Amino acid sequence: MRAYLIVLDSVGIGQAPDAADYGDVGAHTLPHIADALGGLHLPTLTQLGLGCIPPLLPGGGLPIAGVPPVKQPTAAYGAMRERSRGKDTTTGHWEIAGLELTRGLHVFPAGPPSFPPEMLDSLTEASGRRLIGNKAASGTAIIDDLGAEHMQTGALIVYTSADSVFQIAAHESIIPLPELYRACEIARHLCDAFPVGRVIARPFIGEAGTFKRTGNRRDFAFPPPEPTILDRLQVANVHTVTIGKLDDIFAHRGISESRHVTNNARAQEELLNLAHAARDNTFVFANLIDFDMLYGHRRDPAGYAAALVQTDEFLARFLERVPPDDVVIITADHGNDPTFTGSDHTREFVPLLVRHATSAGRNLGVRDGFFDVAQSLAACFGIPALPRGYSFISPLRG
Repeated sequence: MRAYLIVLDSVGIGQAPDAADYGDVGAHTLPHIADALGGLHLPTLTQLGLGCIPPLLPGGGLPIAGVPPVKQPTAAYGAMRERSRGKDTTTGHWEIAGLELTRGLHVFPAGPPSFPPEMLDSLTEASGRRLIGNKAASGTAIIDDLGAEHMQTGALIVYTSADSVFQIAAHESIIPLPELYRACEIARHLCDAFPVGRVIARPFIGEAGTFKRTGNRRDFAFPPPEPTILDRLQVANVHTVTIGKLDDIFAHRGISESRHVTNNARAQEELLNLAHAARDNTFVFANLIDFDMLYGHRRDPAGYAAALVQTDEFLARFLERVPPDDVVIITADHGNDPTFTGSDHTREFVPLLVRHATSAGRNLGVRDGFFDVAQSLAACFGIPALPRGYSFISPLRG
């Protein structure tokens, strides 16, 4: 048995029932991108059943222009509602992996100031660096605003967002990567008291006016508060492989093999390789980050649409290589509507597509919790049931 779980980071499919609690009424990532581009051409996802999902949503959902319902989908299809408090990457992935955060991770205020003074005093003393920023901001914008001052003074740029994050930006020629990572480790310890989901190192290069973030980002995650599906599968001697930034998100727990890559192209390359070479009794968990990182936060519908088209082409090649008895689950962790206001994630339903030899055309409905994925994987590999969720794998195979 092999199972592949592919998370299309931020590819939401319509506002969630509690969107008003997050200021996200009217956010519909996929439908709005399709409308902005005059329709999407996604033949692989269309045939899997992506266009069959919006009619399942409360009130019917918004159609995805260019992605109509099909009479005979090649996958099971449905949607999932997030139960945890929050709409960030950590919360979404942890719930997919079987957890539920009823209190949510700590979100700093927008500020300025955003951070408690005693916390910044401790970081300044331990790092030996002055701090600037101290507010919620777009990562590219704050580097443009404060990068020159940082290069002149050597001060660390610290900032947050609407997610549970503490971010530190530094120019690679001013502060070497090991020193930046060490500062993040100090901040990680300080953030554990809140708790904060991730401390993120944001290195950049270039000159004023042409600053550019590099691929040397690192995430320092708060450890999951209970065992995830990764932990449980590893204990059961299932070989667990993560692709993308998932090793950081899960604090390197429950992972037999990590393939840490920083963009869609590299993640897709690793998935294609594993489709040929993965051993039996393997679970592959992959995150495709570009939708969120490059296009959602930067409010770029055209770039987002191009990434969807490219991923659709990749999925055609990938699914050709995966035997029909293997399970392939495609979903998302939250929304990030590039036509919406602001630059933050959006609280949305996420799509659910499950390809398996016996799954074609099954209507999985709207699942009440992302953790149904973890429960389904437990059923798939024959390990004891998790504390929450209902499996959609057992009915497919039964």
